[in-house]
Amino acid sequence: MARLASTEGLNEVQQEIISTVRGFVDKEIIPYATDLEHKDEFPEAIVEGMKEMGLFGLMIPEEYGGLGESLLTYALVVEEIARGWMSVSGVINTHFIVAYMLRQHGTEEQKSRLLPLMASGEVRGAFSMSEPNCGSDVSAIKSKAVRDGDEYVLDGQKMWLTNGARAGIVATLVKTDEGEDSVYKNMTTFLIEKEPGFGSNNGLTIPGKIDKMGYKGVETTEMIMEGVRQPASAILGGEAGRGQGFYQMMDGVEVGRVNVAARACGISIRAFELAIAYAQQRTTFGKPIAEHQAISFKLAEMATKVEAAHALMVNAARLKDAGKRNDVEAGMAKLLASEYCAEVTQDSFRIHGGYGYSKEYEIERLMREAPFLLIGEGTSEIQKTIISRGLLKDYRLKG
Repeated sequence: MARLASTEGLNEVQQEIISTVRGFVDKEIIPYATDLEHKDEFPEAIVEGMKEMGLFGLMIPEEYGGLGESLLTYALVVEEIARGWMSVSGVINTHFIVAYMLRQHGTEEQKSRLLPLMASGEVRGAFSMSEPNCGSDVSAIKSKAVRDGDEYVLDGQKMWLTNGARAGIVATLVKTDEGEDSVYKNMTTFLIEKEPGFGSNNGLTIPGKIDKMGYKGVETTEMIMEGVRQPASAILGGEAGRGQGFYQMMDGVEVGRVNVAARACGISIRAFELAIAYAQQRTTFGKPIAEHQAISFKLAEMATKVEAAHALMVNAARLKDAGKRNDVEAGMAKLLASEYCAEVTQDSFRIHGGYGYSKEYEIERLMREAPFLLIGEGTSEIQKTIISRGLLKDYRLKG
């Protein structure tokens, strides 16, 4: 095991899982990732391999067919997968946000029916909160659900659904009229079940893939709802979940932010590995460039950033596993890891010189993947807002 980004205090099962995933990444992801990414091709064989390892059920309790592992284990697995190809981690990220929300807030009927299918990977999850005219300003969503007898009629347009086409269940936040003064108490999460694929069915349309600079292979889509009818039983948590959608989603987003931090750590680790290997092979002025102080100092700074980001990510995951608040810590982990990821990747790109600009070299792909993490699950500016508000609450002056 490499020295960087090691984690103390893991049990034997956790160590075995992470070691197995690392071997899978080295053999089945890294050799094929760049070619698949340039073709924007979904990694079918890789996903099947993850199914066989049980990764789709990693955090789902054993009673529902999963492995019953912790958020920390999941985050460390994501870190390893993102080290191979960040898009692959996206295949399971939103899936697990939905599975986590079901586990925490679903009715027993919802859990017993859906979680076993999600644990096997037979049904995949997608997470839908953003809309064309609002991202982090959740209060501005316009999608709505209007009650009609025993059903609800959903209308609106959603954006940025990872797994939007291949998902069989989409956790979707909409506005409902609960008669509350706060807009946040007038939101409800629906578990919309659909057939995988693009096109329209019963008023629900997944129009096609959004073409992106990076994060290729996995599809990102819109979702249009025009008179989509859903039974009251489709509300996450049943009738008790009415008006609780915002709070359920924020609980899931905290898991998502730990995930994005883990993804950023994975890309940073790979960028460092590529840089330190290249720096020992490339020779200028009669010696490897790693022996030039300008390069050796860069390597030292990159490694330090990898360690710092990994430590914050692990801490945020452990707090969530312990049932403690981690909004500030998850925000810190996501903020630092994503910013450092951009810096470490760019330093690796610079160390590669002109070859870093060539599509033949892996660092070119990482340079296009890293920026996504600066905006996914809330921009750095949003993280700073969350962190500062939490700190001001904890450190408020008395009197």
